[in-house]
Amino acid sequence: QVQLVESGGGSVQAGGSLTLSCVASVRTDSGNYMAWFRQTPGKEREWVAAIETRRNFTYYAPSVKGRFAISQDNAKNTMYLQMNSLKPEDTAIYFCAARDTQGDWWWRDDDYKYWGQGTQVTVSS
Repeated sequence: QVQLVESGGGSVQAGGSLTLSCVASVRTDSGNYMAWFRQTPGKEREWVAAIETRRNFTYYAPSVKGRFAISQDNAKNTMYLQMNSLKPEDTAIYFCAARDTQGDWWWRDDDYKYWGQGTQVTVSS
């Protein structure tokens, strides 16, 4: 069983930056992707970014490409999301997720087994 804990959320003005962290209790070797999702109350959960944990390949949603950077530190069992040039539409609860099986569809939320509790990001105009 894997437990994920996010941190680093907060309130920032448009154009500012935040770094989110996701710490896993153990390495998720059975799966090959970890990802960040976000959700605004009353709206569907949205995929933000994913990382192939063994080869360190990264993938981004068009809305955040060029502004966000996903990375990992395997020695610390930690994944990061560096968010720059934040916009009001980035306001959401951000969730860390990890697969427990091998797959190629890194944007599908129903392919992820383990989820963190979420951390709030608020961007004011």
